[in-house]
Amino acid sequence: MTQTARPMIPEPYLTQLLFANPRLALLWAILRVYVGYEWLTAGWGKVTNPAGIWVGEKAGTAVTGFLKGALAKTTGEHPDVPGWYAWFVQHVALPNATVFSYLVAYGEALVGIALIVGLFTGLAAFFGGVMNASYLLAGTLSTNPLLFILATWLVLGWRVAGYWGLDRWVLPKLGVGMPTSKPARGRRLKST
Repeated sequence: MTQTARPMIPEPYLTQLLFANPRLALLWAILRVYVGYEWLTAGWGKVTNPAGIWVGEKAGTAVTGFLKGALAKTTGEHPDVPGWYAWFVQHVALPNATVFSYLVAYGEALVGIALIVGLFTGLAAFFGGVMNASYLLAGTLSTNPLLFILATWLVLGWRVAGYWGLDRWVLPKLGVGMPTSKPARGRRLKST
């Protein structure tokens, strides 16, 4: 039994240029380091908080306050927090506030470090985006919309976003290809 090749949809030149061309690696590196810096400073502030409200003796105190604030935003004609997310906050996050406190503090710091050094860029950006989405669902704006958009772009551009970082050496050792040359231009249709 022979296996036939499946037809492939060619990647448009613009997406090849944006998401697979190492010539744009500097732009992606700047974007990656900016988002990483934002995450690292947020996480580092929580990890080193002298009051110990994120990690340490009083871990969970800050998360509990944040989550109770989110629950307060579930009322009114147009609530800021959707009902299903309020259920998650009330029945999963609040009873496990200490665990979530450590996850938030160290998660933010680790996402920041991974993005700054360009290690597992797509994965780090994905988890950063998940945290941004969680904060947005809890009714908090701040820099979350911007960071969510940038994280989404970094997930799309992971091949080039980590090119000037550790991904360039680590991913090929794991069997993941990295961009090496200019994108091939698609064939142009002849007009008849």
